[in-house]
Amino acid sequence: MMRDRPRPLSEIAHVMRCGWASTRAAAVIALCWLAIGWVLAQTGHDLDRMERLAAERYDARAVETVAAWRELIDDAATLSEPEQLVRVNSFFNRRIRFADDIDIWNVPDYWATPLETMGIGAGDCEDFTIAKYVTLRLLGVPNERLRLIYVRAQLGGAQSTLSQAHMVLGYYPDPTDEPLVLDNLIDEIRPASQRPDLFPVFSFNSDGLWVGGASAPAAVATARLSRWRDVLQRMREEGL
Repeated sequence: MMRDRPRPLSEIAHVMRCGWASTRAAAVIALCWLAIGWVLAQTGHDLDRMERLAAERYDARAVETVAAWRELIDDAATLSEPEQLVRVNSFFNRRIRFADDIDIWNVPDYWATPLETMGIGAGDCEDFTIAKYVTLRLLGVPNERLRLIYVRAQLGGAQSTLSQAHMVLGYYPDPTDEPLVLDNLIDEIRPASQRPDLFPVFSFNSDGLWVGGASAPAAVATARLSRWRDVLQRMREEGL
């Protein structure tokens, strides 16, 4: 029996919120929304603390990166949202090198805080996405316009059946609009219709969880959202 091909990201501009069958999964997800919403709603961010911690934990390069990040936030505060997207995407794509978690943290899967990512100077796709999301929220981009999107990325061209798990940041000018995709794999921010290699599984922000065109088992979502809870706690301790 042939399975339907997952729908590309460009066809999932407006998707329905998901309710999982598992009560336990739903409870974990609900707790994550509360945690995410609480942390990112705070206005008393202590960015001075982040710089102090960078100096205590990391080298001079990390201190310079965090200082440049703060300067970016100050400089981009008066820009339009499209301009902010370009500045933030470019900042992390140029300053942070890609590396797998096993090579950085010696564990298979670790979600780093923006300070950890800038401190180490390296991260995987989740780390790039988290750092960009948090930075844009600090710049005042409304939460409803941003989603962290877990996708399957097609490898080897249009006819290939190879894919791998990946995460990108989606920006929706309006909830029903086609999203723009911020990706560490390419510097250019493209509309989803120009990224036929990406197939959404699920997306989330502090407002909820949405299902894309591919299968999204509750266990997969809750495992990743539990990591959200962990990284948010560490961000809070670091001044965010």
